[in-house]
Amino acid sequence: MPDVTDPLLNLIRRHNEPVVVQTVRSTVAAVISYVVALMLSSEPAPLTAPLTALLVVQVTLYSTLTTSMRRVNAVVAGVVIAIGFSALVGLSWWSLGLIILASLVLGRFVRAGEFVPEVAISAMLVLGVTRVAETAWDRVLETLIGAVVGLLFNVLFAPPVWVQPAGEAIEHLAGRMRRLLLCLSDEVVGHTTVAVAADRLHEARRLDHDIVQVDASLRQAEDSLRLNPRVKEGLLFRVVLRTGLDTLEICAVVLRTVCRTLTDLAKARTDEPLFQPETAAALHDLLAHMAHAVESFAELITTQVSANADAAEDRLVEELSASRASRETVAFLLLGGVQQHPRQWQLHGALLAEVDRILDELDVEKRSSRLVEELDRQSREQREKHPLLGKVRSRLRAGRSRPAEEELADTSDAHDRD
Repeated sequence: MPDVTDPLLNLIRRHNEPVVVQTVRSTVAAVISYVVALMLSSEPAPLTAPLTALLVVQVTLYSTLTTSMRRVNAVVAGVVIAIGFSALVGLSWWSLGLIILASLVLGRFVRAGEFVPEVAISAMLVLGVTRVAETAWDRVLETLIGAVVGLLFNVLFAPPVWVQPAGEAIEHLAGRMRRLLLCLSDEVVGHTTVAVAADRLHEARRLDHDIVQVDASLRQAEDSLRLNPRVKEGLLFRVVLRTGLDTLEICAVVLRTVCRTLTDLAKARTDEPLFQPETAAALHDLLAHMAHAVESFAELITTQVSANADAAEDRLVEELSASRASRETVAFLLLGGVQQHPRQWQLHGALLAEVDRILDELDVEKRSSRLVEELDRQSREQREKHPLLGKVRSRLRAGRSRPAEEELADTSDAHDRD
């Protein structure tokens, strides 16, 4: 029975996934733009309109606005160049090269972005027909139809929010870090060969690739939160996820250094355990608590329900407290071991410093202060970037407080008359 129902349940779940929703939205917007272009354009097959709508209806409303403006700029610039060259010279190999050069240069000036080649494409398509003026107008009209339809489609039917895929990517990254820490906690007990330690070092280095993928997913989520009417606290979500990923990235770098330290110890102690049994047991507990702390931190920054977030924060505080207690035990045991056998003492000190750095980055109070600082910085940048909007908000706030001030003044005047 589960074999029959599971695919059906997966299909039901997938119809709400952002990829599926975006595919359906792009298809519908392209078809609508083609139907509208058939009614307004004289071309028998106005394919420029659905092509523009397909490119304009991006995964987020923010990118839709920016993409539509850049694409319209590119097409209009290409059409203007084609009309100008058609009035001066004909189509030949040297004029074609000159048109392409001028189009690419002009595309940079009109800030067409990734649509700079579209300027040259539009110019060549228009110049290659006999009725340049009519074709140029039709191409501009179809582009405007596709851009307007795509923009209105995203305004009326808000695009999906990509926070959940970004959260899943962050949790996957934290899961790999957790598994690596648990593997290290098992390997510090007993003898660890150089080959095994080197494998863990390579695994830690591969975390950089995961971070790049998570960063790309998070950028998409950040764009999906901008100007999205379905999201009320988009700035807060963006800051929580971005600062959380920054913390995990720092921890991943330090974790790689931990693996480097353990590899150096394995090279120096090929015929003996890395640590004494009592020290190894305490270090095993420390790394295990750190692994659970990383997992709780990822759950905290990706949870949008307050109750679950509070539970994740409680687990994080508990694991960090246990980690710090284990760290003090490890430091005391390592100090005693170094005093008896001072070999590679600098590696022991480096290991403790690296553990301290990870615990400091995961600290709850530090995370809260970092969130406040980042929110203040983002708000300040928005005010500096849009000063007019800031003035309007200030006047609105002043208008709201003015009745209270007037009431206070009237009360004071009445008191003076009495």
